[in-house]
Amino acid sequence: MKIELNGKKALVTGSSGGIGLAIAQGLAEAGAEVVLHGRNADKLAAARAAVASRHPGARLGTVQSDLATADGAAALCAAHPDVDILVNNAGYFAPKSFTEITDDDWQYMLDVNVMSGVRLSRHYLPRMMAANWGRIVFISSESALQIPAEMIHYGVSKTALLGVSRGLAELTAGTGVTVNAVLPGPTRSEGVAGFFAEMAREQNVPQAQMESDFIARHRPSSLLRRLATVEEVANMVVYACSAQASATNGAALRVDGGVVRSIA
Repeated sequence: MKIELNGKKALVTGSSGGIGLAIAQGLAEAGAEVVLHGRNADKLAAARAAVASRHPGARLGTVQSDLATADGAAALCAAHPDVDILVNNAGYFAPKSFTEITDDDWQYMLDVNVMSGVRLSRHYLPRMMAANWGRIVFISSESALQIPAEMIHYGVSKTALLGVSRGLAELTAGTGVTVNAVLPGPTRSEGVAGFFAEMAREQNVPQAQMESDFIARHRPSSLLRRLATVEEVANMVVYACSAQASATNGAALRVDGGVVRSIA
């Protein structure tokens, strides 16, 4: 299967690093024009350079905005009012005891992880429907199905994305537009790698051991028995954005390494 996205314009939020950057790389490889997004100008410039280095001649754009706010989402939409592919990847995680999660913590988690995608989809979906072609992908998590006790607010935000994704997909019936969610399992993104590196330093153990211990203790149902790579997650996203995935709509596509013990 050769995925070709020539002539398509893709926006990947939170793509200055980690899974988002890997998705941007994959879409650029497939021939799409890619708009990278982030909050930090230096990281965003480095991400653009990384994609350009791997894919010389790729059509690339960047936009800097804070998607935790309505103004940030509006600025992004104004900069790029029309796209064929929207990957709602912007998000963050924050391990914290439930009793210590404040109202502000809850609100910020929902603003970043949920409302960012809601606002952008509200803008781009009608335009895709008018064109009778489009792809919206929400990056959820296996934590949406198995809420992690160590960060309940994160899990709840990812569950919400499944509801939004499926609801929007219902609106696309009979059109060339699809809306899907992708559920990564534990993945060695920059943020996750940094988290484990810090824990390894604090406990004076190798980072590889820390990662292995985490999977064994906190994700014992994993069949992969390791962290996924960002490229493994990106491969699923690129497929969901392709013409070949035209019959995949309203789905929750798992790249969880078998963590979720379910056949449905």
